[in-house]
Amino acid sequence: MSTQPQTEQEALWAGEFGAEYIQRNRGTSLIASNTELFRKVLARTEGVSSVLELGCNIGNNLRALRDLLPDADLHAVEINEQAAEEVRRWGGASVEVGSLLDFHSDRTFDLTFTKGVLIHINPDRVADAYASLVRSSRRYVMVCEYYNPSPVEVTYRGHEHALFKRDFAGEILDAYPELRLVDYGFTYHRDPQFPLDDSTWFLMEKQG
Repeated sequence: MSTQPQTEQEALWAGEFGAEYIQRNRGTSLIASNTELFRKVLARTEGVSSVLELGCNIGNNLRALRDLLPDADLHAVEINEQAAEEVRRWGGASVEVGSLLDFHSDRTFDLTFTKGVLIHINPDRVADAYASLVRSSRRYVMVCEYYNPSPVEVTYRGHEHALFKRDFAGEILDAYPELRLVDYGFTYHRDPQFPLDDSTWFLMEKQG
């Protein structure tokens, strides 16, 4: 796995822009909303005792999963050193600093996932991110991202080439026929109890 950013998008997140994101996205209410999301996802799985998150930032998703899976082995990859250090200080998961685009592990995980990460991957390299997800999974793959039926680029906080919407799950299913769709759902920013960005999650499972 490369320890340095491989694209202009990864360089953006590894630097000051990524540090600013850290300050905007923290708090117990966000973790509570994430916990509710993962409660729904995990209800459609069985036997998950190890999890890999690609692009964990400061670990908001991992903290939710630690509440739901207190005995699970949680691992992550993160491009921003400052964010990874917060995960280390928390201590509830192990984390490697580097690019998810060429991540390889000597082991596989029951569940691999991204949440709000594929949307920031260079379109020319998004297939590499898919490969990292599927290669590292023993059984389940989950993506929770902004959905669009066809690829589209959106200006993100004044930056061009920083946010891309597409049918990530559909592309993964087409590229990896050994996967089947298990379930999907939507998170809504106006949910009265557990608001999250308007994203769609897709849970897939390896067959055979």
